[in-house]
Amino acid sequence: MNAATNFEPQTPLLLKSLKSRQELEQEIQQRVAEERRRLQEQARHTSPHFRRPIERPFTAAERHSVTILFGGLTWKHEWLIRSAFESAGYKVALLPTPDVAGFQLGKEYGNNGQCNPTYFMVGHLIKYLQSLEAQGLSRQEIVDNYVFFTAGSCGPCRFGMYEAEYRLGVQNAGFDGFRILLFQQDDGINAASGEAGLKFTVDFGLGAFNALNFGDVLNDICYQIRPYEMKDGETDRAFEDSMQRLSLALRNRRMFHINDRFPPWLASRIMANRIAEGITHTTGKIVDHLWGKQTDDMLQDVRAQLETIEVDRLRVKPLVKVTGEFFAQTTEGDGNFHMFQFLEREGAEIKVEPIANWIMYLLWQAKARHRDRKWLDMTRPGPWQLHRRALLELKFRQKQLFFGIGEGLYAHLYRRIVKGLGGIGHELLDMQELARMAQPYYHRFARGGEGHLEVAKNIYYTVHKKAHMVLSLKPFGCMPSSQSDGVQSAVMNHFKDMIFLPIETSGEGEINAHSRVQMALGEAKAKAKGEFQQVLESTGKRLEDIRAYVADHPELRRPFYKVPHAHGITGTAANFVLHVSDLMDRRRPLSQLRRPFTGASRSRHYDNGRAGLEACPR
Repeated sequence: MNAATNFEPQTPLLLKSLKSRQELEQEIQQRVAEERRRLQEQARHTSPHFRRPIERPFTAAERHSVTILFGGLTWKHEWLIRSAFESAGYKVALLPTPDVAGFQLGKEYGNNGQCNPTYFMVGHLIKYLQSLEAQGLSRQEIVDNYVFFTAGSCGPCRFGMYEAEYRLGVQNAGFDGFRILLFQQDDGINAASGEAGLKFTVDFGLGAFNALNFGDVLNDICYQIRPYEMKDGETDRAFEDSMQRLSLALRNRRMFHINDRFPPWLASRIMANRIAEGITHTTGKIVDHLWGKQTDDMLQDVRAQLETIEVDRLRVKPLVKVTGEFFAQTTEGDGNFHMFQFLEREGAEIKVEPIANWIMYLLWQAKARHRDRKWLDMTRPGPWQLHRRALLELKFRQKQLFFGIGEGLYAHLYRRIVKGLGGIGHELLDMQELARMAQPYYHRFARGGEGHLEVAKNIYYTVHKKAHMVLSLKPFGCMPSSQSDGVQSAVMNHFKDMIFLPIETSGEGEINAHSRVQMALGEAKAKAKGEFQQVLESTGKRLEDIRAYVADHPELRRPFYKVPHAHGITGTAANFVLHVSDLMDRRRPLSQLRRPFTGASRSRHYDNGRAGLEACPR
């Protein structure tokens, strides 16, 4: 009763403090009118043409005080790239893996209709900056002492607006003036930040190059070993330990210097000549980074750490190739519905996509576009101007040669790292073969996203029996991937045994996506089990006998034992059974030799793939 009595006098005051709907509408209209007047006044004093906002540069004097933020790759790539930055004298901090909370912040402070990689990355950046503010830093201190390093591009899809969206998002969140360093994707092999503070020296560039390749191969072998580990969690523990040691080795790498490598009398002579000094230093750094003993020692140390893992390759698992848009197929969190972890929980082995394949695609595309445009230059001189036509032909062939050398050198260096890390990493794809496979369905010069690669990889991994299923991950509404998905229906009509599933990722819908993957994965599991049973029957041996042989030969349980891949056979377990059967029959020594599978299933599987490829429209 007393409570009611006390409440009654307060009720009129509460009602008076509440605004009516009409008053709220009037206030909203007043604010809109004020903003419209402000924008009109601003437009009268500015050019009608859009100009990129002038951003405060990141200067060389700030290198030791400003922290560079980056993220969005796998933790293996990020750890190693951080070490490359730190070895060059930069301060670096890694953003945590983007999550749904960051995604929601990105939608709150960004424009509508963006790619979810934009929302995840800019939202997570804002979340990180807000955490710095919560720790006591002022917004001005954050703007002055932190910059964000990311990739950019221009082209037919929303990727070309990432940079502007990052700036808009952090500005709307109250961090106006926060700097974005851009790595231009379209520049390809000539990429540069354009900022004086971030200087691509030989040591820094080659260190980042090695970090990317190390990350690719380590990520690849991690997903090859973990599904077959005999002790749960052993792979993750060994990889984390080896990654810490490798990151430290990259950070503390001893840089090449003439005084350390040559006798004093010769070093002084070289240092006295500026040109000779520059050539010697540059050549020495390249050789040291790419072929030097320090790199070999790093690889051997990592391999020794991972050799302790014991594996059981007789577990039958479907092999799933993950492809699609760059962010969705690379990140390992909410940005792709934790798809890698989900696939492994469901009993799959994952074949991940290396960043190196994308770099090889850029090199191939530059070379192919240059070859395709040759006629534009060759038609300028008249048919009687033989001298000019010969010079143009020579210039064309010289540039093609340089592209070819670049492709060959990059592939060679990647193979060297694969070999140094145990030899079980997958080789880079042949871009010319992929272009040939995709051409009947998707033009090789169609721009946007991964271009023709999504279609080509689906055909490649099906025809060559390198995956039971292809899973394509892409952002919701991604234009290039939507075009590829439309083409994939025609591809699947020509390859009847193909299992292909496109999944659009966003900040919601994880359960639905996992359910769709489960259904396709069930078919892939049946395919893998049938293949394994057929191969086992073709050997004429019992599974128990094969297990007993493996138990008696510990080398077969080592993670870096390279199992030969039989033609027409996809699964790791099926290939391993064939190999062990050969060893039991003494048809070859315990080695890494290759032998085509000649069982009854080989010709049927391989011929179906060939028939599908030959049936493609030309």
